[in-house]
Amino acid sequence: MKKIRRTAIVGMGALGLLYGEQIMDAFGYEAVSFLMDEERFKRHKEDVYTINGKVMHFNVTRVSKAEPADLIIVATKSTGLESALEVMAPAVGEDTIIISVLNGISSEGVIAERFGEDRVLGCVAIGMDAMREGSTMEYVSKGRLQIGILKKGQEEMLERVVTFFDEIGQAYEVKEDIMQAMWGKFLLNVGVNQSCMIYETSYAGVLEEGEIRENMLKVMQEVLVVGQAEGIAIGEADLQRALAVTAGLKPDGYPSMRQDAIAHRATEVELFAGTIMKIAAKHGIEVPANTAYYQKIKEIEAKYS
Repeated sequence: MKKIRRTAIVGMGALGLLYGEQIMDAFGYEAVSFLMDEERFKRHKEDVYTINGKVMHFNVTRVSKAEPADLIIVATKSTGLESALEVMAPAVGEDTIIISVLNGISSEGVIAERFGEDRVLGCVAIGMDAMREGSTMEYVSKGRLQIGILKKGQEEMLERVVTFFDEIGQAYEVKEDIMQAMWGKFLLNVGVNQSCMIYETSYAGVLEEGEIRENMLKVMQEVLVVGQAEGIAIGEADLQRALAVTAGLKPDGYPSMRQDAIAHRATEVELFAGTIMKIAAKHGIEVPANTAYYQKIKEIEAKYS
């Protein structure tokens, strides 16, 4: 079985840096590269990062110099996925495996449509609390990756990735039903991420008894109804797990969606409430809580200067 020794990461946000740090610590500077278009490469090629107080300089590669990788980790924002496909294209070789740690439930399909579904494993990043501000990133929990096959015939690919995770010390779970796991993370994203943004609060803030928690739970209950209509085995136990995961994060931390709002960047509302509204409409299901969240977030974005 061929081992993974060359990893390319697309996206240098908190998750990209988190996995880049682990791979570099295990295998060295040349084992992982961050792929960038020419413009980003010029801006970031000399950047130095501080991660939990440790100074790190990562291998940054312009797209014109990219070579086939054993593993590609897609760690952009959902709004940057289309451009990420262009950046990663030269790094996709005959045996390249691709995993996405993007939020939502659709990135695997988008990547598979471009590069082939045989290359793409299902993956969910959960339980991390990394927060990046400029060139500084801090985290308490690295979280874990849930991973699994999306179709028969991917068993050897999965084995290669599991071996690699063991080698770099990445916590993981192999999920027999990875789609169910993806919806479980989606449930958390739709509830927690959007609530933190709308109410300008932290992980601890959305868990406190009161209006915020009540509205968040209404949104999450709608996700359960829509997921079940899609044939996903998701229920109240998954909601409670999502709340437990949130309770284990840094209390005063908050997700990237609130970070985007603070920086006046476009958010992932289309990926969260927007997706639920679209799927719900297909099944004739009313989702008033998600619709209200969608409208509130759009109003907030419209006020950006």
